[in-house]
Amino acid sequence: MLRNLKVMFVVMFVVVLAVGAYAFAAANTVPTSKAGAGSGVISGYTITNIDYNLNATDPTVLESVDLTLSAAATTVKIKLVAAGSTWYNCTVVLANDWTCDTTVPAISLSTVDQLDVVAAE
Repeated sequence: MLRNLKVMFVVMFVVVLAVGAYAFAAANTVPTSKAGAGSGVISGYTITNIDYNLNATDPTVLESVDLTLSAAATTVKIKLVAAGSTWYNCTVVLANDWTCDTTVPAISLSTVDQLDVVAAE
């Protein structure tokens, strides 16, 4: 009889542990969330009407660059030196026409060796 009581006590102890573990696990909640992947076509812009505007006082210094994009954009930047790391911000003038101020930092025409344009919708 004592042996049956010990077995019953062990079984009840295991049941209590199992119920406690289940209650703890059942108390966890995870909010609804979403995940996914997709793809879309990325097409480039055609750039036309490029104008390099010189400084009025020192014509060896580039003042700004004007350009026209083939479609609307929200951000446009240019880089003028291939080995450099300076990107100049551009502002929209009208529709798809942009002007890029190259005065900060000032850039000498002798160092300009490319026109790299980055535009995003």
